[in-house]
Amino acid sequence: MISNRANAGWRFKRPSVIPGFGLTLGFTLAYLVLIVLIPLAGLVWRSAGLGWSGFSAVALDPRTVNALKISFGASFIAALVNVVFGVIVAWVLVRYRFPGRRIIDAIVDLPFALPTAVAGIALTALYARNGWLGQWLEPLGVKVAFTPVGIIIALIFIGLPFVVRTVQPVMEEIRKEVEEAAATLGASRFQTITRVLLPGLQPAILTGFALAFARAVGEYGSVIFIAGNLPYVSEIAPLLIVIRLEEFDYKGATAIATIMLGISFLMLLVINLIQAWSRRRYGYGT
Repeated sequence: MISNRANAGWRFKRPSVIPGFGLTLGFTLAYLVLIVLIPLAGLVWRSAGLGWSGFSAVALDPRTVNALKISFGASFIAALVNVVFGVIVAWVLVRYRFPGRRIIDAIVDLPFALPTAVAGIALTALYARNGWLGQWLEPLGVKVAFTPVGIIIALIFIGLPFVVRTVQPVMEEIRKEVEEAAATLGASRFQTITRVLLPGLQPAILTGFALAFARAVGEYGSVIFIAGNLPYVSEIAPLLIVIRLEEFDYKGATAIATIMLGISFLMLLVINLIQAWSRRRYGYGT
C-alpha cells in the first residue's frame, strides 16, 4: 500500500480537461531547449576550451574576483533594500486611498519602460559632485557617483518594481477581516504584521527578491555611467566581460560569464528551495 502511494507520487499530474497537454508540453520543452539550454551549453562549451588551468587562472584573477564581488554583493544589498521598501510601497498602494495614488502606482513601473542608459545618466547627473544631491553630499564626505554606493543606488532603482509588482497582488488577496480578527484576539500591530501578514507574503517576497537580484546581477546600462568603472574599485563583472570581448579574449569573456551563470544558478536555486519550503509550511500557493 505504501509503495503504491510512493509510486503514485512520482507520476505526472493528471492533465487539464482542456485538450493539448502533450502538444503544449512538447512546445515548452522545445522552447526551453532552443532558447535557453543550447545557448547556455554553448557558453560553457566555449569556456571549456581554456582547459582547467586556463579557466582557474581567469576565475582566480584578482580583477575578476573583485568584479564578481562588486556585482553580486551590490546586487544582494540592493535586493534586500528593495524587499523592505518594496513591501512598504505595496502596502501603501493596497491599503490606503489618497490623491495621486494612481500616479505613484504608475511611477513604480517607470524603470520597466525607461532605457537603462537614460536611468544611468539621470542618476549620475543627480549624484555627481556638481549634481542636485551630490553637491550637498560631497561636503559631508558622502561620495555616491563613481563608487560602489552609486552601483547599489542604480540597482535599487531598476529592481524596486519587481518586488512591488510581485507582492502587491498577493497583498490585495489578504482581506482586512484577517487583520481585524487578529486585533480582536488581542494581537498588537507588530504581532499582526509578523505572525499574520508576513507568513502569507513570504513566498511572494522571496519571489520578488529573486527577480530583483537576478535583474541586478545582469544590469549593465544604468550602472556603467554612475559606477566610474574603476578596476578593483567600481568595476562590475558584465563590464569586465565587455572589456574582454573588446580585447578579443573571447574565451576569457565566456569564462567570466560561465562563473556568473554558475553563481546565479546556485543562489536562485537556494531561494527557490526556501520559497517552496515556506509554501509548504504556511500552506500558501499550494
